[in-house]
Amino acid sequence: MQPQRIFLAMAAGVAVANVYFAQTLLATMGADLGIAPGTVGAFVTVTQLGYGLGLFFLVPLGDLVDRRRLIRAQFVLLAIALALVGTAHNAAMLLIGLAAVGLLAVVTQSLVAFAASLSAPAERGRAVGTVTSGIVIGILLARTTSGLLTDLAGWRSVYLISCALSLLIALTLFKAPQQQKANLSYYALLRSTATVWTGEPVFRKRATLAFFVFAAFSTLWSSVVLPLTDQSLSHTEIGAFGLIAAAGAIAAAPAGRLNDQGRGQLVTISASVLLATSWLLIVWTPHSIWALAIGAIVLDLAVQTIHVSNQSRIYELRPEAGSRLIGGYMVFYSVGSALGAILSTALYSRCGWTAVCLLGASFSLGALATAVHRDSERGESQQSCEPGRAGGADGVDDSAAGECAQSDRCVEHSDQ
Repeated sequence: MQPQRIFLAMAAGVAVANVYFAQTLLATMGADLGIAPGTVGAFVTVTQLGYGLGLFFLVPLGDLVDRRRLIRAQFVLLAIALALVGTAHNAAMLLIGLAAVGLLAVVTQSLVAFAASLSAPAERGRAVGTVTSGIVIGILLARTTSGLLTDLAGWRSVYLISCALSLLIALTLFKAPQQQKANLSYYALLRSTATVWTGEPVFRKRATLAFFVFAAFSTLWSSVVLPLTDQSLSHTEIGAFGLIAAAGAIAAAPAGRLNDQGRGQLVTISASVLLATSWLLIVWTPHSIWALAIGAIVLDLAVQTIHVSNQSRIYELRPEAGSRLIGGYMVFYSVGSALGAILSTALYSRCGWTAVCLLGASFSLGALATAVHRDSERGESQQSCEPGRAGGADGVDDSAAGECAQSDRCVEHSDQ
């Protein structure tokens, strides 16, 4: 299983990188297409909005159709969208292409659900952690790769090379056993994704955490290129910060294993404290590159840790509805990322870097406040184990109560 996990982690990293390439290239792409610096955040925002739509409309399909076929089809269509971006010659064409890239890059979350479904229950946290590590490393190395390639061959080469990689992944995706499919129509599938918010307190808490965490993450990485560009750093030098910050993502790899051991709540609170603290260093970016480097490592360690814990926790709720749960959860990730991108770039052009850091710190404190609130998770653990509680009300799963009764996971996680 380990080679398969590594392959899925690499594929997820390649796919998600497409959502973040533009963050390092905002100034260059804006100048090439005649877009004002204060509005270049729209490149990131439109991609994230497309990503959010894909999370709701495409990822849940993994519970309805064969995940392997769905993943291959998404990679092929993603390659077409990347080719459109790489050949765009006006702002409208570029924005349409970026929206399509975001829509189809949600294949990353299909890969997370795929990895979880291939793993034994005791190994799911580790599997999710491995693939999620690939995702976060892909996000961070996207900046390094895009900066280097732009300096060598222009920003369009970034998207064209990624197009080729996406096609290669589609051709080499390994075979997997057939999965259990939901006996639902597509409309019922989408409805069950929407209603999980009201039916699962754990989901509400973890989704809210995702919103705050990735709003903070996007606040830094969508805007940091602007003060670094003002200091006359090259694309390669700016992208190198993604390589440095990848150390934080790698350091967070044990988060999935700790969640398997029932320590998810402690891990989440500790990481939320680190996230809020990181801004005390990041605020010194205009004066110290080292402060940014250390602060970025701490921030990415915290974000990765919380994200792995979140996904491991929500998948445990109803494994048969894994794609819907992860897709619905990631909608909040996408909304937070889009909000952080558009607010941070607008704030920097009007108020400077300190205002951006205050925004990021506010989002981080929101994450901390959500993490320390334990009542909803305790209530869910008890509620989900009530005899006869099935998914009929929200259409998510008709066997959840039975499975819960046959396992001790509710007792195991009642304190998370």
